[in-house]
Amino acid sequence: MRYRTLGDTVVSAIGLGAMPLSLEGHPDETRALATVHASLDAGVTLLDTADSYHPPDGETGANERLVARALATYGGDRDAVLVATKGGRGRSADGGWTVDGRPEHLRRAAEASARRLGVPAIGLYQLHKPDPAVPYAESLGAVRELLDAGTVRLAGVSNVDRDQILLAREVLGDRLVSVQNRYSPAVRSAEPELRLCAELGLAFLPWSPLGGISRSSLDGRGGQAVDPRFEAFHQVARAREVTPQQVALAWLLAHPGQVLPIPGASRPETARDSARATELTLTEEELQALDA
Repeated sequence: MRYRTLGDTVVSAIGLGAMPLSLEGHPDETRALATVHASLDAGVTLLDTADSYHPPDGETGANERLVARALATYGGDRDAVLVATKGGRGRSADGGWTVDGRPEHLRRAAEASARRLGVPAIGLYQLHKPDPAVPYAESLGAVRELLDAGTVRLAGVSNVDRDQILLAREVLGDRLVSVQNRYSPAVRSAEPELRLCAELGLAFLPWSPLGGISRSSLDGRGGQAVDPRFEAFHQVARAREVTPQQVALAWLLAHPGQVLPIPGASRPETARDSARATELTLTEEELQALDA
C-alpha cells in the first residue's frame, strides 16, 4: 500500500467506497463486513460513507452503522483508519436522491452521524452536494460551525465546480482538505476541479472511479460490445497481467496532486483487487495511451 495526505492525516492512496454495501441489491451483512475487513487487511485506511447510503425504504445512516460495526468487529489495527462521511442528501420514496443544504439540517445530520459512527468527532465531514434552494455560503457556514464545535475534525465538499471550491476555501480556510467529484476513465469532466485541487493542495477523491470498466469486454465475448473508452485500459491490463480496474486506479493515482480514489466493492475479492492497484506503476507510454 502507498499512502497520501488528507489535510494533516496520512491515509492509504486507495480508499473504500462503502456505498454498495447498503444500497439496493446490497450483500448480506456477513459478506459486507468481510468486504470492509478485506480492505483493512490490504492496508486501506480511508473508508467513505454517507448518511444517505440506504435503500429508499431503509433507515438513514444504515451505511454508517455498517461501517461502525465493521470497525468494531475488526481484529486488526484500527487506529490509523479515517472514516469520511457526508451529509446533505437523502433518498426519495421512488429511489431517487434529494438534497437538503439548510444549516439546521446539516448540524443535526452531522451530530447524528457522529453518534452512529460512535466517535467524539467525525474525521472528515463532506458537504454532499450544493442545494440550489440554499445559498452555498450558508451551507458552508454550518460546516464551519461544526468544525468550531469539535463535531467535525476536517471538512470536504462534493459534487462542486471551481467557483464553489474557491468559496469553500474562503469560508472554511485550511480546514477544507478535500473535494469529492465524479471522475473516471469514462467521465473526465471534472478535470478543471482536479487541477484546482492540485494547485490549492486539496485532496481529490474521485467517486465512481472505475466508471463501468468492469462491464467492458475487449474481445467481445459473451455478446458484449467493445467500449472504445476502455480499450486501452484492457490492452495495458493484458500486457501487465493485471485487471483493467487496477489499471484505471493506477492511472488515477498518476494524476498530479493528492488523488485518492474510493472505488466501491461488495465482495472481499474486489476490495483486495482495488487495493493492489497501488503496486502498479504505469510507464509514460502507457499513461499517454490511457490519456488519449
